[in-house]
Amino acid sequence: MLISRTTTNRTRKDTAVFAAVLAIALAASVPEFGFGQTPAGATALETVHVCPMHREVRLKGPGRCPKCGMLLVALVPEASPTQPVETGPRLRLEDLERMALAKNPTLGQAKAEVQAAVGRVRQAGLYPNPTVAFVGEEISGGPIIRGGELGGAVSQRVVTAGKLGLGRRVAEQDQKVAEAEAEAQKIRVLNAVRSHYYQALGDQRLIEVRTNLASLARRAVAISRELANVGQADRPDLLAAEIEAERIELELVMAQNAKARTWRQLAAVVNNPGLQATSLEGDLENVPKLELERTLETIYSESPELRAANVGVARSGLALRRAQVAKIPDVVVSGGVRYNRELLEQGVGGAFRPVGKEGFFDIGVEIPLFNRNQGNVAAARAEVERSRLDVDRTKLALRARLAVVYKDYQDALAAVERYKTTMIPKANQAYEMYLNSFRQMAAAYPQALVAQRNLFQLQDDYVKALVNAWQRSVEIQGLLLGDGMQLSGPRLSGMSVPMVSAQEERD
Repeated sequence: MLISRTTTNRTRKDTAVFAAVLAIALAASVPEFGFGQTPAGATALETVHVCPMHREVRLKGPGRCPKCGMLLVALVPEASPTQPVETGPRLRLEDLERMALAKNPTLGQAKAEVQAAVGRVRQAGLYPNPTVAFVGEEISGGPIIRGGELGGAVSQRVVTAGKLGLGRRVAEQDQKVAEAEAEAQKIRVLNAVRSHYYQALGDQRLIEVRTNLASLARRAVAISRELANVGQADRPDLLAAEIEAERIELELVMAQNAKARTWRQLAAVVNNPGLQATSLEGDLENVPKLELERTLETIYSESPELRAANVGVARSGLALRRAQVAKIPDVVVSGGVRYNRELLEQGVGGAFRPVGKEGFFDIGVEIPLFNRNQGNVAAARAEVERSRLDVDRTKLALRARLAVVYKDYQDALAAVERYKTTMIPKANQAYEMYLNSFRQMAAAYPQALVAQRNLFQLQDDYVKALVNAWQRSVEIQGLLLGDGMQLSGPRLSGMSVPMVSAQEERD
């Protein structure tokens, strides 16, 4: 009987000891965003207590956050064997943007398109070159003709009805389209950099959260083994803890792979293959608030796509005028001097002599009898209507794209707010209650462990929601322009308007 009491007392004592050890372990692993636990032997001077939700809240001693009421957790600067502390300067968003603007090849392509358009403007307004010719007529070897008439001539096409000016103005509209596309490409590249930047910032935070969660899972497995040794945990409980630890380790590996992928994408956008993953400086919490109607007005006023569509309307109007005046014939003037060797003039004594030097000229115009450029005029009128409707289409397309993106933005923002103000604080409260109950032997170990795991998972989802909200915000503020590695060519409306008259086309 004495032995039985002794054994029972010892078992209870062992259980109490393991419960105390587990409570200490759980308390030491309070969930937070990337903050480590206080190592053994750390002094109060080495420790800073921070809020898991508000990283700017830092106190020297333990307590609660004045903003959300959550328990502060200990942060001790220490180097981890798997993730060493980086002491170098942090990379900023502005640094990545500067790299992309300097090296992204699509920006150089867009600039070249503008330069080509400038060259076409210059060419469109140039006057036709004169033609210099050697002329010969009535060439014969007879005694009278004696080789005929030989000389030189110059001809010039006189362009009428302001065709050259209209052609230049059409080309100027094409230049404006190329400039709008160059601006759009710059925005696309910056949007790509910003989207990948916030993804990398989120990956950085997710790795911190999952590293802490993996540490907790490993600790849970170790404690489960100890509890199983004293008969306080069953074999299925131990297996479940080990499976959970493996799953969390896999999630950590996947987060690390995702971070490596994001940095490879960033390296491609900024055209820097040697860019290595490093710590980023930035605030993931401060998501901008965007109002739908005001945002739509901003897009309508600043969108390069809509500006190009409006330029297309102006271009098509000028092209119609150019087509209408094409039927007005140009004037072709030619003239010259030749030497007439024919013996046609009778001199003194009755002898015949050569005619000698003589001038000549021709003036000609084309009579628009059959071809009055009717087909091109009809096509130009249709293009005017198409361009006008294209403005409406572009507005509707922007509105439709904004509706989709803004809905995703609202969903992400609502998730961020719900996680931050309700779900995470409640999960933290439940965790604290289970932890206190477990310390008092009023709750089982798995309950406290599950509560803590739920808190970590909510923080994981909170970071994903923040990244999604930021990326949708970047897309909206970036005028709904994406895909920074694709270059969209200038949208030149309709067919090219000829810069010459119908007569020149036939020639």
